[in-house]
Amino acid sequence: MKKEKDLALRMVQGSLSKEILLFSLPLMLSNLLQVLFNMADIAVVGRFSGSLSLGAVGSTATAVTLFTGVLIGVGGGINVLVARYSGSGETEKMRRTIHSSVLISLAVGVLFLLFGLFGSRPLLLLLNTKPELLDSAALYMRIYFLGMPALALYNFGSAVYGAVGETKKPMYYLLCAGVVNVLLNLLFVIVFHLDVAGVALASIISQYLSAFLVIGSLIRTKASHGLRPSQVRFYGSTGMEILRLGIPSGMQNGIFYFANLFIQAAVNSFDTVMVAGNSAAVNSDGLVFDLMAAIYTACGSFIGQNYGAGNMKRVKRSYLISLAYSAGVGAIAGGGLVVLGPQFLSLFTDEPEVVRAGMYRLTIMGLGYWISAFMDCAIAASRGLGKSVVPTVIVLLGSCVFRILWIKTVFAHFGTVPSLYLLYIFSWTITAIMENVYFIRIYKKAANTATEKGALYA
Repeated sequence: MKKEKDLALRMVQGSLSKEILLFSLPLMLSNLLQVLFNMADIAVVGRFSGSLSLGAVGSTATAVTLFTGVLIGVGGGINVLVARYSGSGETEKMRRTIHSSVLISLAVGVLFLLFGLFGSRPLLLLLNTKPELLDSAALYMRIYFLGMPALALYNFGSAVYGAVGETKKPMYYLLCAGVVNVLLNLLFVIVFHLDVAGVALASIISQYLSAFLVIGSLIRTKASHGLRPSQVRFYGSTGMEILRLGIPSGMQNGIFYFANLFIQAAVNSFDTVMVAGNSAAVNSDGLVFDLMAAIYTACGSFIGQNYGAGNMKRVKRSYLISLAYSAGVGAIAGGGLVVLGPQFLSLFTDEPEVVRAGMYRLTIMGLGYWISAFMDCAIAASRGLGKSVVPTVIVLLGSCVFRILWIKTVFAHFGTVPSLYLLYIFSWTITAIMENVYFIRIYKKAANTATEKGALYA
């Protein structure tokens, strides 16, 4: 209990630059491990099963991240609410939030599992997946989606721990599950020759292991953020608050990936070499975005805690520090990937033409990752202040509608790889401007309200 109080106290009273960094580092390592383990999936299948299998798994990437992104977004909404009630000392509301959230998360995971079983092939056909890749891609998706309930529960547990400042435990559990994932990849693909099915099986086994570990830990803890199975139920107004914040948060992530379905369809219009090159290069997105996402989680948690405590000056500083950290990570990681691009891509394929194809995407994306920080950090900050609906609408316009229009106009006209990938840079810039204007507006309103209540700290 004392450790829990110390963690929460540092979030509302400690040095923000130091505490946000200390909070983010375990999350960054956790996310990095998850990305590296996912890369191991691609690397094993690409190295030991060939470019067709690599292309098949890569063809599912956007569809898979559409659904996993929604689960991560729902977890972000849970994180903010638990952080807010922890910061304000509203233990009963925090308890109700946690026990409603686990039920909601599990329900969403089961819903996605059912979609994966029955909707995988129709979705892949909609994406213009190459006929020679379709059967393997559909098989991979059906098996992978069996792990969605576990992924939902792990994200719930990670969100709760992050909200109270404890980010190391989820990292340890993910490390354990990830090692199992890599070992099973090698066993299923190299020894048993299960190809894409083996990679998918390894993934879902490791996902259920990580979920088991994090949920078991929450049940064992005696702290106020502990999970008590007998108390799991949908608590009326508290449950609706989770849905009000968590579902739009999930939709924000989902909207990004929904727009990316059109991008994947555009990629699939090229030959199989370009599809395989994109499948290899797209791994850089997970590497960089997940490192940056750790800081967005910190941003939402610190803003939620300090907003709950009524300290609006620390809310503003939390945003600015998080923005500086995330943009810096994006610039350094992206630049490093551009310089070491061929070496990075060679992890996934030994075919030179596939590496050359992958460099088209890697170069453009690597030079632009830092721009996305101005968009995603503002979204996390708005969520920390309890606002999700308007940021979702902005994302819908700036990152979904705009991207689709770009594909139908600019890409349709030029038909080149650079004309396709440049849409990311432009959509990030437009969305970032709108998200920051909105955040500044709601921050000023919240600060004025806090001043009227006499809650603004000196």
